[in-house]
Amino acid sequence: MAKDIEGAEHGEFAAKDYHDPPPTPLFDAEELTKWSFYRALIAEFIATLLFLYITVLTVIGYKSQSNGDQCGGVGILGIAWAFGGMIFVLVYCTAGISGGHINPAVTFGLFLARKVSLPRAVLYIVAQSLGAICGVGLVKAFQKTYYEEYGGGANELSAGYNKGTGLGAEIIGTFVLVYTVFSATDPKRNARDSHVPVLAPLPIGFAVFIVHLATIPITGTGINPARSFGAAVIYNKDKAWDDQWIFWVGPFIGAAIAALYHQYILRAGAIKALGSFRSNA
Repeated sequence: MAKDIEGAEHGEFAAKDYHDPPPTPLFDAEELTKWSFYRALIAEFIATLLFLYITVLTVIGYKSQSNGDQCGGVGILGIAWAFGGMIFVLVYCTAGISGGHINPAVTFGLFLARKVSLPRAVLYIVAQSLGAICGVGLVKAFQKTYYEEYGGGANELSAGYNKGTGLGAEIIGTFVLVYTVFSATDPKRNARDSHVPVLAPLPIGFAVFIVHLATIPITGTGINPARSFGAAVIYNKDKAWDDQWIFWVGPFIGAAIAALYHQYILRAGAIKALGSFRSNA
């Protein structure tokens, strides 16, 4: 229990029992020469491909099965489980290789928190977007008739909701996801709760699951720009492109808020920076 005490007697602080990794350089030329960097890009590409293939196929399957029978198919609950379950599986499989981002919004949030370099962030987003396009392309190849008939799994703003509501839903939903990512991978939390084994992909997958339950009726749930972009590219209809900006701006804003909240409020980054400034003054 003593290790949990942050303050020691006489106003001195006990030594930390965890170590925060140093901030990642904005540009690290050395990483571009390592195979592990390109292996991570491949892992992000394949993971996002599989993610879109399974989830979009689930969406189209549900719509085809429930056509004329509201009790047919897996329902919204099943769709949410498909998205959350695939994130759990894929983050578990790729976390040790690429970090298991599988989402440009997650990559953007980690970049703002100085967890990844700029080249890695940019190339991750490219790999994720290409993987999403290929994943949806496979769905269209296997289910072309159903794909065109049932909307291609593309994210669109639902009737009865304005763009502001859709944008807000995407911001809040992505905040929940990225906040969970930061919390589940926090080295301080892992050290403090070392007696409680926590499988990081599990809460991340559950975050995706519950956000889908809440926002499928509004936007179909994006919270992942690659997911929305890949579906829009292959489906290629005006409505999907008209609303596309919501599924990039909303998730990036939500990710930025989550990164700032976790780093500068929960982890007291702002206070630490102020204390460092005063000590140097």
